[in-house]
Amino acid sequence: MSTSPVTLMVARRVANGRYQDLITWLHEGEQLATDFPGYLGSGVLAPPPEDDEFQIIFRFADEQTLHAWEHSVSRTAWLARGSDLFAHPTEHRVSGIEGWFGATGQRPPRWKQAVAIWLAFFPVSLLFNFALGPLLNEMSLLPRVIVSTLCLTPLMVYFFIPLSTRLLANWLNSTPTRRLSAEPSPQNR
Repeated sequence: MSTSPVTLMVARRVANGRYQDLITWLHEGEQLATDFPGYLGSGVLAPPPEDDEFQIIFRFADEQTLHAWEHSVSRTAWLARGSDLFAHPTEHRVSGIEGWFGATGQRPPRWKQAVAIWLAFFPVSLLFNFALGPLLNEMSLLPRVIVSTLCLTPLMVYFFIPLSTRLLANWLNSTPTRRLSAEPSPQNR
């Protein structure tokens, strides 16, 4: 069993006319998870305007604590209450940052992952330092780094990295195309 944090990502498509009910149900599930040992956080990612698939993310300290929550009576009852709110649910479990980039074998190259993370991190870090820089400059280096990482890490993990990967999905998942030369090869002349 894993001893590192584990993330469960669940996708739910809204049933016709049940948008507000699904939102309420998703937030109820987030609230339910907060009562379980090992719970590290969760978030709901709304779909873009032309889509109807919500993503809900649950993060637990390790595989054992996630397993206890997944097999709890309260979660089972919550799932049953929401069964008519969505269609075609999907779930998958990931460990580490690569989980934001899809299943094994379908992930983009690491350099693309790094670019997507940097594009999320740079503007948020810049804004954070612009807004709070004067307050943080009063602190010595260690407390300043502790405060900034405590504030920025949850924002990045639960909002900005998922947003970046969603916005860059086409680029992240694209494969380079080779250009065919109009010139015949030397053997075919």
